[in-house]
Amino acid sequence: MDVLVQIVAWLNLLANALGRLLLAPIGWLPGWLSAATIAAASGVLLLIIFKYTSNQRAIKRAKDEIKAHLLAVKLFKESVSVTLRAQGRILLGAFRLMLLAIVPMLVMTVPVCLLLGQLALWYQSRPLRVGEEAVVTMTLNGDIDSTWPKVCLQPTPAAEVTVGPVRVRSKRAICWSVKAREAGYHRVFFRVGPETSEKELAIGDRFMRLSPKRPGWSWSDMIRHPSEPPFRPNAPVKSIEISYPDRESWTCGTDSWVGCWFVISMVAALLLRPVLNVAI
Repeated sequence: MDVLVQIVAWLNLLANALGRLLLAPIGWLPGWLSAATIAAASGVLLLIIFKYTSNQRAIKRAKDEIKAHLLAVKLFKESVSVTLRAQGRILLGAFRLMLLAIVPMLVMTVPVCLLLGQLALWYQSRPLRVGEEAVVTMTLNGDIDSTWPKVCLQPTPAAEVTVGPVRVRSKRAICWSVKAREAGYHRVFFRVGPETSEKELAIGDRFMRLSPKRPGWSWSDMIRHPSEPPFRPNAPVKSIEISYPDRESWTCGTDSWVGCWFVISMVAALLLRPVLNVAI
């Protein structure tokens, strides 16, 4: 498991470097335009990956056989035996197409997960506006009966602590309510016993690349929250999370952006499939 977590950490380093460079225009374009453009480009890229990782000859042959059997069903519909054989071969051909798609789908799994993780940094939440409040939650490592270290959120001009710290003993968590004071990207520092931990805080009115959670040593958490380095398993802190507000939009809003990305990327791939000569 540690090997898998380390692989995800390395992949996130690469994805973050590319994501900051290639997705930077999101910060200046209208949300619907950036979401549609990225989704369409993703569909074309995935179509090209499918073309060169799949057996195109076998796929075309299987589709031709299905068309032939469909024609047989239409021409010999009065013959029960011919119709049944043709229908069985149609099902067999569909099963073959599904098997032929397994390899390219597996190849596309990693880049799609990394891409969605990067897009979530822009679309899943919006940054705090000056004057807005959010809850910052730090979860500590260890079990319920473990000793609690001394924890404090160090003062910063970017955010003012209005409530806290509040301990949630059942979850081994400490919460603060903070009010945003200065626009921009900021670092918030926590003193946990003798060690110092930090978390990124984004404040502003425009699209910003923000990280709601700095994850722990978990590959699934790291895929969903790739922006900041994870806490090591022997660190006193397990994770730090900021409750950013939801983004309200059909095309680039919280959760809905995933459906928009999926639909537009599929439509773009289907429209350009004849142009790129890709059999699916």
